[in-house]
Amino acid sequence: MANPTVLIENSPARGREQGREKGSDFSELSRRIADAGLLRRRPLYYTVRFGAVALALAGGVAAFAVLGDSWMQLAVAAALAVVFGQLGLAAHDLAHRQVFTRRRPSEAGGLLVANLLLGMSYGWWMNKHTRHHANPNHEEKDPDVSPDILVWSRGQAARAKGLPRFVGKHQAALFFPLLTLEGLNLSFNSFKALRSPSMKRPVLEGSLLVAHFVLYFGALFTVLSPARALAFIAVHQGLFGIYLGSVFAPNHKGMPMIEEGTRLDFLRRQVLTSRNVRGGMFVDAFMGGLNYQIEHHLFPSMPTPALARAQAVTEAYCAELGVPYHQTGLLASHREALRHMRRVGEPLRAAR
Repeated sequence: MANPTVLIENSPARGREQGREKGSDFSELSRRIADAGLLRRRPLYYTVRFGAVALALAGGVAAFAVLGDSWMQLAVAAALAVVFGQLGLAAHDLAHRQVFTRRRPSEAGGLLVANLLLGMSYGWWMNKHTRHHANPNHEEKDPDVSPDILVWSRGQAARAKGLPRFVGKHQAALFFPLLTLEGLNLSFNSFKALRSPSMKRPVLEGSLLVAHFVLYFGALFTVLSPARALAFIAVHQGLFGIYLGSVFAPNHKGMPMIEEGTRLDFLRRQVLTSRNVRGGMFVDAFMGGLNYQIEHHLFPSMPTPALARAQAVTEAYCAELGVPYHQTGLLASHREALRHMRRVGEPLRAAR
């Protein structure tokens, strides 16, 4: 059941028996998952999937070259937005070592896909995403719910100033329009992060980012007139941002927030703050397996094709423990997220 409230009370792990160690519930689930063989690598799956994305990218580039200076290029821009979204999902799986077990090939693939092909820093995103996985929906520790522009709890709304306070009043209505800027926002923050002490390879990452945008803008303004090039960028980047937001927003937005001092064991911290999205093969392909968000958070390195089987095991196990396990349809997930955003923005609207 969805619960868009803030978890504030201490909630220690409660095993099926009194006195069980904290974390033992997850250990039992992990044993069942491992016994089912759901953590083994799936090289054939990723070869086919990444090969299909590479072919789609090559096809988009070829269509761009053939069409030349034409308004038909806006259709190519829309198609490439989907391809870029799939590249983002590929970078995500590489970062979690779902594809390769070893660090070096995972990083090499991530740098190629994220920096060179997408124009997004692999190192910056890895740092940010790792902190999200460690503390999902934590008001102080999850960078994905920091009140940079939007507010995710009434406490954040009460403390909001400046732009978050202004946008927060109508953030539910503004959410999808703001997503059109998400692709550019990722690139901006990637360049900004190059100066961060946490960046391990700033020269390499910066060089790949520059190479991406030299190729990207160079091709656009060489082949297209300035007006068509700008229109291409608007359509491509806008739809790319909406795609990414439509994949990542349903996973946690509108699920319980966690305040500092709340005590939850690993299994409950991941399950209670995550939402699964039903929808069959189309949703699986559209979201790249992230519709199984609960299982992904419990087993981040689990290959995508194993998540559906892991979902059945995990849901049944949560039922045994009496742990709420929430999943819904794609459209319903967005309604829940937008309803939550409107609810937490009420104090800002009332303050006018």
